[in-house]
Amino acid sequence: MDISSEMIHSLLPMFMVTVLGTSAFTVGLIEGMAESTALIVKMFSGALSDYLGKRKGLAVLGYSLGAFTKPVFAMASGIGLVITARFLDRVGKGIRGAPRDSLVADITPEPIRGAAFGLRQSLDTVGAFLGPLLAVGLMLLWANDFRAVFWFAVVPGMLAVVLLLFGIREPDSTHGQQRANPIQRENLRRLGKAYWWVVAIGAVFTLARFSEAFLVLRAQQSGVVMALVPLVMVAMNLVYAGTAYPFGALSDRMRHTTLLSWGLVVLIAADLVLASGNQWSTTLVGVALWGIHMGMTQGLLATMVADTAPAELRGTAYGLFNLISGLALMVSSGVAGWLWDRHGAAATFYGGAAFAALTLVGLVVRTVRK
Repeated sequence: MDISSEMIHSLLPMFMVTVLGTSAFTVGLIEGMAESTALIVKMFSGALSDYLGKRKGLAVLGYSLGAFTKPVFAMASGIGLVITARFLDRVGKGIRGAPRDSLVADITPEPIRGAAFGLRQSLDTVGAFLGPLLAVGLMLLWANDFRAVFWFAVVPGMLAVVLLLFGIREPDSTHGQQRANPIQRENLRRLGKAYWWVVAIGAVFTLARFSEAFLVLRAQQSGVVMALVPLVMVAMNLVYAGTAYPFGALSDRMRHTTLLSWGLVVLIAADLVLASGNQWSTTLVGVALWGIHMGMTQGLLATMVADTAPAELRGTAYGLFNLISGLALMVSSGVAGWLWDRHGAAATFYGGAAFAALTLVGLVVRTVRK
């Protein structure tokens, strides 16, 4: 599914700007709303998976919805259909995300949970760099025909659904409790202060890191031919995939807030490099640092949620975490697009670096006081 999705998403910002004539602000709003929709929907799918005591059915529904929206991108003649397809695709991602993460947590021994989430993140990212790589090859082969590439992306999406239906078996476990609404006030109180601190950290991290669509637009400014621009996502996801598992394993042996702080340092460096120039080489360095930051922090935050939430409420815990992060992503991507249109690309990345620096100061101060 990542191959299918990233074939489209690595080209979609350029498609919207060059073919449909949309502004960077509009791209930022669409991307922010789409990604935040996925995170918000995870709230409800996670709670439902806790209620049912089963994860796979919701995952099948989510992956199927993602697969069947892919042809809409190829048929879109205006921004309305693109918004519709992007929205439904992210709804599908939201439906499958929390049940999948809960399933990983359910079947993984606690001492190696950080490594497990790091491995999941790495494998998840393999498709995220193969997709843009395929997009580059097909754009060169088909002379920048966006729609032909979008049609091709339908195939791996459908294969993902078939694999899930027939190749994945869910263990028989319901935590031995009577079914109840997991979003009841009593259950939310059981999540505790440690969990809500992780939620706050995740939201602030998301505010400091806007949509990756702006990495694609920055690469387009570097003067490289359009067909090769998706290589920026190949580079980012290749680094992301290569670093997620090692940093996940490292998180099992060191203080989590220390690793998060270093992740923010790397994000600040990425933003400053991307703001400093629009040459292809500079963009690649910034994108690589962005990938390292993702590898350091994303699996770690998922591990922290699992460690601080009761096992029978993990789906709800992931859902709430993603709900708050989704709202933050909507805000950060909208602001990033506004800065891009009003003050240029550099202002977008300088703004991201400034907010990441403030986040780092807050995290360090709280760690010292604690």
